[in-house]
Amino acid sequence: MTALLPRLRRSAPAPMRAAGQKMVRSVGRLTPAVRLLPTFLVVGAQRAGTTTLHRLLSGHPAISPPLFHKGTNFFDLWYDRGWSWYRGHFPVRSLARARTHSAEPVTFESSGYYMFHPLAAGRIARDLPETRLVALVRDPVERAYSAYRHEFARGFETEADFGRALELEDERLLGEEHRIREDPAYQSFGHRHHAYARRSLYTPQLRRLRDAVSPDRLFTLDADAFFAEPEKQFVRLQEWLGLPVWIPEVFPKLNARPGRPLPTDLRQRLMNGFEAADQELVEFLGDVPSWRR
Repeated sequence: MTALLPRLRRSAPAPMRAAGQKMVRSVGRLTPAVRLLPTFLVVGAQRAGTTTLHRLLSGHPAISPPLFHKGTNFFDLWYDRGWSWYRGHFPVRSLARARTHSAEPVTFESSGYYMFHPLAAGRIARDLPETRLVALVRDPVERAYSAYRHEFARGFETEADFGRALELEDERLLGEEHRIREDPAYQSFGHRHHAYARRSLYTPQLRRLRDAVSPDRLFTLDADAFFAEPEKQFVRLQEWLGLPVWIPEVFPKLNARPGRPLPTDLRQRLMNGFEAADQELVEFLGDVPSWRR
């Protein structure tokens, strides 16, 4: 029965889901002490396979996934809502033990903006000092183009041409990170929705995470390698997380957005533009990412 609950929640009408989420959060605020805290967080990058990874991890028999949403956006967007609000998103410890048949059940969340938000890493390190972080990196050009198509389809991007959106990126993001740092309650639309190339510059984001939580608590997963060899990469991740190794029947690829392929000349120009950043990533990871092999 418990395995059916996530599917039932996803298929419920939107008003019913919203009412259920509000009720659960209200109850959660009153019961924070009996709820699990996440053992690990999937922190991004956006459009790098976080939805697929979240669904796989949610099916793990030792994991009791978060309630309703894959992520809370607490450490980036809703930090001012407080600790009880955050804990209210996670399972009650006794119910998680019954679900997983484990004395030490695990829960987690996945929020793709944590990796890019300038304050999230420090907040996580302060509030969850033992929690591990999982970051995904992907071919930076494909990630940026996928993010553009995602934002355009959602109505958050008005430019119908990807090249034009890239031209506007610096202007749209000018001063936004500074504003976020100066006013922690400030939410930047441009920083969240229009940072196509900037969010594909992985090393500064990974370094900020590593410096906040220590190197041994950060696992970086190459998303392209993960989709090419999902079982091998999923086993590596489970071993690093200290989970019993579990192999699902299928490895789905979720949240992929179909669309026209990127023109070859633009793709090559962007790959050339990311060359220095990718070399910096090689030095950070000690390995060559799959898209540069």
